[in-house]
Amino acid sequence: SLHGGLKGFDKVVWQAQPLARGAAQGVKFSYTSKDGEEGYPGTLQLSVIYWLDDANEWRIEYEATSDKATPLNVTQHAYFNLQGEGRGDILGHELTLKAARFTPVNAGLIPTGQLRAVKGTPFDFTAPHRIGERIGVEDEQLKFGGGYDHNWVLDNQSGSLALAAIVHEPTTGRVLEVLTTEPGIQFYCGNFLDGKISGKSGGTYTRRSGFCLETQHYPDSPNHPEFPSTILAPGKTFHSTTVYRFSAK
Repeated sequence: SLHGGLKGFDKVVWQAQPLARGAAQGVKFSYTSKDGEEGYPGTLQLSVIYWLDDANEWRIEYEATSDKATPLNVTQHAYFNLQGEGRGDILGHELTLKAARFTPVNAGLIPTGQLRAVKGTPFDFTAPHRIGERIGVEDEQLKFGGGYDHNWVLDNQSGSLALAAIVHEPTTGRVLEVLTTEPGIQFYCGNFLDGKISGKSGGTYTRRSGFCLETQHYPDSPNHPEFPSTILAPGKTFHSTTVYRFSAK
């Protein structure tokens, strides 16, 4: 997402530049969003660098400046299935989130402003749980999202890079760790995938056949002053880093 989170990357053309840093290979994507584009103030200069290294890490580095104060909340919306592409649903994946609270939503999936404790709820992933273990229980929040489609408040609020999530797929042993400097992470388990999208192997992506872990500031932050601010002021530079690390056990 870009600027206020409403602009799609597929609607604009990004400039690409190959990079190298030690053993890591990368590409830098840059885009200028003009003042007033989609209603957002300021000329926004945004770059996103994707790095791949020999430690099986996909590192994403964001940087942005604006000449007027503007909302900015950028993230990565990749879908994962650690069984393999097109190999069924993700309900057996075991998830850990380093978060004791989440931001509950209303029926329109907009945060209410509350920071609610996960303890005693289906949203408690402070210890590993299968994604599908509690997804069918009677719970208003699960009903609103059709499953999990919520922002968790990460325990680390320092702005330094820290572990946010761990996913283990027990049949293959594959592990995904997510590290981020962001204060929140949106966990979405593909509730609205409907089989209309085909994958690279020709199979279709059916309901809950992929999950997303989107590092971010909390949704709707401009309307909740108690949330960490998403306003980028002129003269300031936005920096954000997220790492997706892959291994097996």
